[in-house]
Amino acid sequence: MQMVLLTAVGVGGATIFGSIIGFIFKKISHKFSDIVLSFAAGVMLAAAVLGLILPSLEYGGKYGIIITVIGIFAGAVALNLLDKLVPHMHKIAGADSEEHKNNNNLNKILLFVMAIAIHNLPEGIAAGVGFGSGNTTDALLIAGGIALQNIPEGMVIIGPMLSAGVSPRRTFVIAMMTGLVEVVGTLLGYFAVSVASFILPFALAFAGGTMLYVTSDEIIPETHAHGNERGATYALLLGFCLMLISDVLLS
Repeated sequence: MQMVLLTAVGVGGATIFGSIIGFIFKKISHKFSDIVLSFAAGVMLAAAVLGLILPSLEYGGKYGIIITVIGIFAGAVALNLLDKLVPHMHKIAGADSEEHKNNNNLNKILLFVMAIAIHNLPEGIAAGVGFGSGNTTDALLIAGGIALQNIPEGMVIIGPMLSAGVSPRRTFVIAMMTGLVEVVGTLLGYFAVSVASFILPFALAFAGGTMLYVTSDEIIPETHAHGNERGATYALLLGFCLMLISDVLLS
């Protein structure tokens, strides 16, 4: 349990760590952001496949392939539905539409931040479910991949919020809240699988589906939108291969 708590804090703290870097380097170039996020996407893809989807097949037994496929699509659909429920965030940011001429831009930025917070919940659950499976090595690989992806996420949300008129204090609080969501998710995933171990194969596939959805729907399109497609692609391959090597060496 101590390892789970430390991992939960580490995974959530990675977003906060990234936000601190964001404050230091307020203007991060698109190229740098795209490369780092793509590398993290490669790590997440490997973590989803190696640490969640393949173990789901193993634990599923005779009907493993059916459970895993259903779980993957259930995770993707659940995240898709959550995306549609993202609210407007002016009041949370303490921003009044009359006080900000760039209110429309602020709205888009805060929706993006809220989307990150929403996606952090299933990512945290994925880390917790990994520990619930009893395979500490795979769980740490999953958590490490998620934490690595959270650092650039924390970095890229700071500058836009500051430029949109959100105070530095509120900006940091909002960034910290997105990280805390992941801590809650990690604990939820761990306890859910620990209490009802029979749901483990589905839970692993569900968590893997959410990570695949985030990578495909959010990260890859974002990293290919600023003319850095080639570098982003190789960064993704590098992240994936490094996780693959780590999995082989640690297994």
